[in-house]
Amino acid sequence: MGPTSSPPNPRASRPSNSATQKRLKAQRALATASGRRAARRKRLLVTVGPIVAIVLVVAVLIGVRVGAGAASPKPGQSAAAANVAVVGEVTSVPAAALNAVGAGSVSALPAAITGAPLTANGKPRVLYVGAEYCPYCAAERWAVVVALSRFGTFANLGQTASSPSDVYPSTATLTFHGASYTSNNLAFTGAETQSNQVVNGGYAPLDTLSAADQALVNQYDTAGSIPFIDIGGKYVITGASYSPAILQGKTQAQIAAALADPTSAIAQAVDGTANVITAAVCATTGHQPSAVCTAPGVLKAAARLP
Repeated sequence: MGPTSSPPNPRASRPSNSATQKRLKAQRALATASGRRAARRKRLLVTVGPIVAIVLVVAVLIGVRVGAGAASPKPGQSAAAANVAVVGEVTSVPAAALNAVGAGSVSALPAAITGAPLTANGKPRVLYVGAEYCPYCAAERWAVVVALSRFGTFANLGQTASSPSDVYPSTATLTFHGASYTSNNLAFTGAETQSNQVVNGGYAPLDTLSAADQALVNQYDTAGSIPFIDIGGKYVITGASYSPAILQGKTQAQIAAALADPTSAIAQAVDGTANVITAAVCATTGHQPSAVCTAPGVLKAAARLP
């Protein structure tokens, strides 16, 4: 009889069944883990996706808003010789009006400084630094002309307007570019560093400061504000002394005419600032001329100086 085969051993088959079960269990575990990862990814997409979308939308909106707010410079009224009648009214404001106004509605006073006197040819010097596009310079120039006309004479003043694309657009004003000044008591430097005309996306350069004058600007005008005015090395003005809003919508002729009326808002601002500047200048000239420096309006303004 030939050899007989042994029946399958139930115990021998267990290892094979156990391995299969293990493999199946492992596969189920992997499938479960994979499912869990997929579920997590889905939840993340549901939760984070909208946030990312919102952030992107906000970023786009911010970019649009910034772009929309950054208006390109626009050219202003081209400078021309100042109207003779305007110059006449601004350089000869009645003493009665100036005395009635006193310090008027001046909102920012000159700051006292200590240092070397600012002089030229043996006389105290006033240094003005501004730009034709600047609305704050546009406002301050009126007062500077009124004040310094009490000490000397301007020639070749121009007239123009600030930028139409800046705040207080197209503020009517005068300009010191190309002008000159003579006085027995005072020297004056009026520099307009930029025009209101646009060249290559920016305002065209005009007057260049000397190294010494630039050093004064750097020393006392740390915020980079214009206008900047140094009065004899005793006082400095940075920015406008009153709001250019007072001049909005007015022509040079209308502004000049209002200076003789002490009840007008323009006279209160411009004449008041002129009296303050006059008082500061008098502190550098030994209070000469006496008739100017002892005028009631100037004395009222002097009481406001630091």
